[in-house]
Amino acid sequence: MQDIVNSFKSAALSIGETFTPVLKESKFRETGVLTPEEYVAAGDHLVHHCPTWKWSTASDPSKIRPFLPADKQFLITKNVPCHKRCKQMEYDEKLEKIINDDEGEYATGEESGWVDTHHYEKEKETAAVVTETSPAPAPPTAPESDDDSDGEALDLDDLIESGALDSDENDDDPNRFVNERAATLNTSSGDAAGAEVEKIRTYDLHICYDKYYQVPRLFLMGYDENRRPLTVEQTYEDFSADHSNKTITVETHPSMDLQMPTVHPCKHAEMMKRLINQYAESGKELGVHEYLFLFLKFVQAVIPTIEYDFTRAIKL
Repeated sequence: MQDIVNSFKSAALSIGETFTPVLKESKFRETGVLTPEEYVAAGDHLVHHCPTWKWSTASDPSKIRPFLPADKQFLITKNVPCHKRCKQMEYDEKLEKIINDDEGEYATGEESGWVDTHHYEKEKETAAVVTETSPAPAPPTAPESDDDSDGEALDLDDLIESGALDSDENDDDPNRFVNERAATLNTSSGDAAGAEVEKIRTYDLHICYDKYYQVPRLFLMGYDENRRPLTVEQTYEDFSADHSNKTITVETHPSMDLQMPTVHPCKHAEMMKRLINQYAESGKELGVHEYLFLFLKFVQAVIPTIEYDFTRAIKL
């Protein structure tokens, strides 16, 4: 049922975008929206400071959006690691922060703010490092190997007399003098190490410009450890439970002929305005060129396990 609703919304918004005029006047401080020119300026700044992000062209000339440069249709970063599913993350309500600007207080109403589920996680990790004062205990001394006592040592004179060192047929065998017991142990430990190999998902992230809502919009394409595309159900495993099937929809990419999960932008302008105001309350002024850094911080609450790289930290 939710898929039908999402498809209907996508079709309606596509029609609405067709008749929506291109925003010309800057209003990002007042309303949190961007003009296409501001989106490009913010994208250039992101690409300059984070080389993992790059501009991309449309997949087909018919998909080129005329209000954006042909070579800057959307931003993309590839092979972003995702080591674990959201349900594997330990929930701690003390790490949450509801972003709202109502009289400087954090609202608690269901629709009144954006829940950043791991806002204080880094502070918690830093505090743990600072409070750790006692030295780490010394590792236990490994017991001496008793391999030598398990069998009789090889005698060099016996090897020479047996002709093993002169035999041409043994030249290509690198294991002819390997202790049998040691070889067995190495094979066993190798199998154990292989069983512990972590299966890491990766994501390609796309930041497009949404003409209707006049804000950046994030699309995601996920892959398993064998680079096979994830199903929609598998992708939802990497989204915060508070946002799956609500904030996340599956819609057509504006510059590619693909259906992809996307963070729906209906609340983006409102939340970006709140974040900009909070940033200003801390005595700092956010330039429009820094917009996407704040946008990525805001979106991290939706995809907390997808470790995309942005090197300029913005702290609210």
